[in-house]
Amino acid sequence: MAERITPRTEDYSRWYTDVVTQAPLADYSPVKGCMVIRPLGMALWENMRDALDAMFKATGHENAYFPLFIPESFIRKEKAHIEGFAPECAVVTIGGGKELEEKLYVRPTSETIIYAMYAKWIKSYRDLPLLINQWANIVRWEMRTRLFLRTTEFLWQEGHTAHATEREAMEETLKILDIYDTFAREWMALPTIKGIKTAAERFAGAVETYCIEALMQDNKSLQAGTSHHLGQNFAKAFDVKFQAESGGWEYAWNTSWGVSTRLIGAVVMAHGDDNGLVLPPKLAPTQVIIVPIFKGDEKQRVVGAAEEIAATLRRAGLRVKMDGREGIRPGFKFNEWELKGVPLRLELGPKDLDAGQAMSVKRHNREKAPLPLGSLAAAVPPLLAKIQQNLFDAALARREAATHVIDDYESFKRVIDSPGGFLRSHWCGSAGCEEAIKNDTKATIRCISTDAAEERGKCLRCGEASTRRVHFARAY
Repeated sequence: MAERITPRTEDYSRWYTDVVTQAPLADYSPVKGCMVIRPLGMALWENMRDALDAMFKATGHENAYFPLFIPESFIRKEKAHIEGFAPECAVVTIGGGKELEEKLYVRPTSETIIYAMYAKWIKSYRDLPLLINQWANIVRWEMRTRLFLRTTEFLWQEGHTAHATEREAMEETLKILDIYDTFAREWMALPTIKGIKTAAERFAGAVETYCIEALMQDNKSLQAGTSHHLGQNFAKAFDVKFQAESGGWEYAWNTSWGVSTRLIGAVVMAHGDDNGLVLPPKLAPTQVIIVPIFKGDEKQRVVGAAEEIAATLRRAGLRVKMDGREGIRPGFKFNEWELKGVPLRLELGPKDLDAGQAMSVKRHNREKAPLPLGSLAAAVPPLLAKIQQNLFDAALARREAATHVIDDYESFKRVIDSPGGFLRSHWCGSAGCEEAIKNDTKATIRCISTDAAEERGKCLRCGEASTRRVHFARAY
């Protein structure tokens, strides 16, 4: 069985690591800063990947794959891009036992090599829009790493598109932002705030960066996805031109967007408790665990019934396991499957069979209720849907309780220290004020909400005029 999980109230950071390693989702790699994603973690990522992939394809995107290695000359073509990524880059200087004529950068992101290829493929307005996504690994040389949240190597998807007009590129940027928001809410049971980043927080080389931000149980914000309007910056750097319908030559308009295995960390921190993972049913690799309870000659009857129930639920399209291991007490099994976050447990013993029922136990609140054996296939799916909604509602209630409207700097500094959360405050738009607040409080502007109404006020720090509130928080 797992070791003791540190309670969240005792040490939230330690709790997170305990849950990730003991569930087990991942483990530390012999390579410093890297992680090994274990089968449960990989199954969770595959479910995320499959759901998102279907959403991308439904909006006309296709998958491709581009090289891991990027020539140094490509990286240096877009000035803001290299300045933003240079400190995190891993560089290959020797290959095949010989020093390379040109250094190769291990992919920190793929804009440069992808737009070099787009320059070859795009010739006419008829070639647009070009809508491509890839599922890949990324290497960024992080100094301070945490499993899933920030590692030297991680898995992600990155979309890269080319358009004939700026309007089409902006529509694409916001369309993807909506996909990410929908995925977070409907699959991860995670309420998010859609917004635009300030210039200081913008992706290197982008004209604008849009994001979704979510609040974790320790009242810190986690950036859960970004969608970038790249303008024509990379098109000009890599000569991505097309012949317009009018006959002249024009530069394409580009976007890029991505989410990563960081989303696994978000699920852990948003829903987990002191007993381990709490997984949303739509993403859980195992949605229902059946635990037969028997002694001696009761085994054949109880296990046989449990196997029949599992088969019935699988035919209903559910992901089900039956834990018929011998020599392990039921209580041990209950704790193990709770640690792994399985949304629903069905307990089945001889008395349950006699009564024609199974005892259901919801993972997120341990609520128990008998379910008739004859109607399990009809009863379990709506029960899982209710659990999914319960998780979202609880996360939304936590976020709303931890969102504060603050108008003076001293109160801001006090609240950001405790209890933390999202602080909605006025900001004048000055990079100087933004940096000063960050230095004073470790809080950053997470986003300017796309739903933010115009509201006249005074900047939190300098008192200058402001037209709307922004979301501040400490963040991962």
